[in-house]
Amino acid sequence: MSVPFKYMIKNFGRRRLSTVITLAGIALVIFVFTAVLMMANGVKKTLVATGSPDNVVITRKGSNGEISSIILGETQNVVATLPYIAKTPDGGQAVSYQPVVVISLTLPDGGLTNVTVRGVTQQTFYIHPNVKIIEGRMFNPALREIIVGQSIAQRFADARLGGSIKLAGDYWKVVGIFSSGGSGFDSEIWCDYRQIQDAFHRGSSVSSITLKLDNPGDYDKFKQAFLADRRLQEFEPKPEQQYFADQSETLTTFIRVIGIFVTVIFSIGAAIGAMITMYAEVANRTKEIGTLRALGFSRRSILTVFLFEAVIISIAGGIVGIVLASLLRFFSVSTMNFNSFAELTFNFSLSPSSIIASLVFAVIMGLFGGFFPSARASRLNIVNALRGE
Repeated sequence: MSVPFKYMIKNFGRRRLSTVITLAGIALVIFVFTAVLMMANGVKKTLVATGSPDNVVITRKGSNGEISSIILGETQNVVATLPYIAKTPDGGQAVSYQPVVVISLTLPDGGLTNVTVRGVTQQTFYIHPNVKIIEGRMFNPALREIIVGQSIAQRFADARLGGSIKLAGDYWKVVGIFSSGGSGFDSEIWCDYRQIQDAFHRGSSVSSITLKLDNPGDYDKFKQAFLADRRLQEFEPKPEQQYFADQSETLTTFIRVIGIFVTVIFSIGAAIGAMITMYAEVANRTKEIGTLRALGFSRRSILTVFLFEAVIISIAGGIVGIVLASLLRFFSVSTMNFNSFAELTFNFSLSPSSIIASLVFAVIMGLFGGFFPSARASRLNIVNALRGE
């Protein structure tokens, strides 16, 4: 005979409390699992959004980030002679020389955190047109003035418009707040690159060079020209989006490993809870199982219906957990980026792959928690089951 699915559906209404308790436990686990994936995806999405498809970042080979990269003045001049670089509206080259340093700022709770300070040129704003001043004005290149990303302005009192931040022994005035549309730049402080070189005694050296190609499809040609110049052998170019995606790998991997480890521990508890609940249901429905077997339903049918029941509860709990986790998209958090050793503010991001992974994880919990009780139900002796033994 066919699997008695109608019997399973009717039983959901008869045992609401146990079903809700099991569902809630699974929903909590899936909430944590989905939140971990959303956090890792949010970090990567924020950093990838920092780059543009037609931009190239040049750093020293072997450097983990911009703060460990040094590009001297003569190398900058060589890069400026390469072909396929776009022109700015005034006829100059779309090349931005960027010294990068990290400073400590005091959090509202009294703690300290690192923040990236980036020296920029006028070309930087042409290369990154998404960066817009939303309050105040642009810094004066001849003065100790800075503009700050909106995430920094929101988190630090000294970084608000009109405030002052101490850099290299001097106080620099905050004259503007900028937005980059939610990218990693929102967690940075910007000022004139020559002022940074002078304040931190960098000479003519910078940490990275960002340039805009005249055509995104010319990257391979540009790379060939770059590699062909022996004076540039110690350096490497990367598409800007790829560069910042690579910068996110260490942090996202750490988040996934730690988060999934914690989630697995929670999931074992939830699966055991589901298993206990299903064992109790088998014990309470012994006579019903015996009746089904007497009516001609096979052991396989009984196994299937109880296992399917556990999976349905898990999927329902998974959906609830995903829906709850999706609300995290409206919150932003800050953490330390291990590559830059500076703070990064990002939003949780829910992707289709995260939804699929969470549902698969819920199904696995349902199968694990429901298999043994289902197997026990299918093995019950018909006569003993009808007697309630």
